[in-house]
Amino acid sequence: MSEVKEMLSSVEELERVGIEPEGKGRCGTFIQEDERVVACGIRQSGVDLLPTKRALKELEGTERFLWRALQRDPDLGEFQNGYFIRARKGVRPIFPVQSCLYMGTGGMQHVHNIVVVEDEAELHVITGCTSREIRGTHLGISEFYVGKGATLHFTMIHVWGPDIEALPLTGAIVEEGGVFISDYICMHPGKHIKMSPTAYLRGSGATARLHSVLVAVPGAFMDIGARVHLQAPGTKAELISRAVSMGGTVIARGHLIGEEPRIKAHLECRGLLLREGGVIHAIPELEGRATELEMTHEAAVGKIAREEVEYLMARGLTEEEATAAIVRGFLNVDIIGLPAPLKEELDTLISQSDRESL
Repeated sequence: MSEVKEMLSSVEELERVGIEPEGKGRCGTFIQEDERVVACGIRQSGVDLLPTKRALKELEGTERFLWRALQRDPDLGEFQNGYFIRARKGVRPIFPVQSCLYMGTGGMQHVHNIVVVEDEAELHVITGCTSREIRGTHLGISEFYVGKGATLHFTMIHVWGPDIEALPLTGAIVEEGGVFISDYICMHPGKHIKMSPTAYLRGSGATARLHSVLVAVPGAFMDIGARVHLQAPGTKAELISRAVSMGGTVIARGHLIGEEPRIKAHLECRGLLLREGGVIHAIPELEGRATELEMTHEAAVGKIAREEVEYLMARGLTEEEATAAIVRGFLNVDIIGLPAPLKEELDTLISQSDRESL
């Protein structure tokens, strides 16, 4: 990994998007700068990690995972690599695989990522997307395939420059007894970000949990959604969104589609407005297409209650400390693998906002 730091000496954002520069506590690393793959290596037997185009050429049968969880759009054109990660049957690495997609020169970065977790395997992937102070568009296409009794925990962190548009497209297929967990954190959304990952629970007992933590700074526009199709009996889904506006706009969408009986699903959208001029628009949707469904949702947008601040102040905190504690508790960013620099960044954003939020 020393060559990574040398080749990407200008990248100061690696740790802020969950990337360990030395690869400590990681079983594999993939880093792509614009179209160029800078690092790609794995230290775990039973796990494949390759640039996508190379994997499609060299690993037999991988082409069957291309455009199966998403509908191909011929207008998107040719993709510029991305990563292919596969945990083979029964393999359960102790440490996560890390990946970074970095924009250094502007223009368009178009990647296609594929993650496969075969039957009874487990895998945690931490991926970070970031950029220099440039103008450009990031199109990240990701397909996830979770086998029978398998678990995939995918943590994605975005830290974009102010003139970046990000348009991720994500689809996931989960088989019988499989578990798909997606944690998305974005506190620097750039100019415009729009995404709505869709999971298809194909096998009985399959589970999907999609969580998002969003902070919209002034000038940012975030349209973030999630959708789950519960297509087999006994499937379960949870969509939870936490959004804080510090002057930017957040549209938080959630859509649950119950297509078979005996499914359980819950959707929760909560927003906190800290500054004038900010906008939070929560759009929860429940769609039942069968009997014996249990589907619920909650949605709330508001401000910090003055009595909560005063309660904490009465116990010795300053007004700023009390406000920061409430916002941190609201966001609940205690996610596995979240890097310390990102937590520090969150504290800084909260502290900066305290003086103007009350």
